[in-house]
Amino acid sequence: MMKKVGFLINPVSGIGGRVGLKGSDGENIQTEAFKKGAVAEAAPKTSVALSFVSDKESIDLYAASGIMGGDLARSLGFHIKIVYEPMRPTTAEDTINAVRTMLKEEVDVIVFSGGDGTARDVLTAFQQEGSDIKTPVIGIPTGVKIHSAVYANNPKSAGLALSSFMKVNKPPLAEREVMDIDEDKFRDGIVSARMFGYLSVPVVRKLFQHPKTASRFAGDDVMGIYHELREYIEKNPDFVYVWGTGSTMCKTMEKLGFEGSLLGVDAVIDGQIVLKDASESELIALLSGKKAKLIVSVIGGQGHIFGRGNHQLSPAVLRLIGLNNIMIAASAQKIFDLENHTLYVDTSDPELDKSLSGYRKVIVGWQEQLVCKVDC
Repeated sequence: MMKKVGFLINPVSGIGGRVGLKGSDGENIQTEAFKKGAVAEAAPKTSVALSFVSDKESIDLYAASGIMGGDLARSLGFHIKIVYEPMRPTTAEDTINAVRTMLKEEVDVIVFSGGDGTARDVLTAFQQEGSDIKTPVIGIPTGVKIHSAVYANNPKSAGLALSSFMKVNKPPLAEREVMDIDEDKFRDGIVSARMFGYLSVPVVRKLFQHPKTASRFAGDDVMGIYHELREYIEKNPDFVYVWGTGSTMCKTMEKLGFEGSLLGVDAVIDGQIVLKDASESELIALLSGKKAKLIVSVIGGQGHIFGRGNHQLSPAVLRLIGLNNIMIAASAQKIFDLENHTLYVDTSDPELDKSLSGYRKVIVGWQEQLVCKVDC
């Protein structure tokens, strides 16, 4: 039985990540990102998702044209029907109008690529068409900030979720949160997130991410991690230490005497910050030919260590550092709150994600570690 699948890509989602802009919302930010050398990544990530979709012959893709989905879907051999022609350059209104058109076509599911801003636009389209519409959605994560629980864990999981949906006559659905943050505050180091509503997603265990949760720290959590990392750094002074994003890293750096960037990536050499809120290109220039250690934390509620808010730590950067030189630190409670204590990686490089998978130690205190499974 043929199923009608609405399909669209936000072509600029994620472009601000590697250049350190912490988002892609707004024409000014998009222009700045491209000036800094940003490269659009939404289409390649979406291609990964579609490569895991089985039985293409049973799908009619109702797509937006050109770079919003039509070109990619056609190149991958899907049967498509163009139902919306976007403006150039594309805007949020194009996402809203494309989704409204797909809903009028009574598609069975809508698959979209983007981040939290895109999810908000999809929700707006549903609200404009009528609050009683329960058409499910599957989000392919290609953005910088992805708090919303309508997204799969990674592009591969999104493709598998669509394949699973196709095999069930009436798949069970669950309402999931659409979240977003104020990007201007985010760039100033302030996380101000709120929920905007709900969209339905197919119930497929382990393929969709949970909503991000705020960190809950006890004083002992930070002090324990601080003492463990301080001791390690004192014994191994000859490395460039690259610090990932988030409150765990920022609070630990503060204890060490550094004024780190809460939502950026910093680098320290010989007890001095040499890069603050660095971009991918700055990290590559600094790390070439040097020994380095990377210290990262875990996204609360979701479990991601790469691919959520730290796109500066790109595949090229991670390979320069070396996969055996990655240290993970998080509060024990944050780990215990994760389903099956599982961590996730979503670097946009399937081969690298596979290499990062397996079991890794997580520093949770002084001389305290947990072993967690890393999945992709």
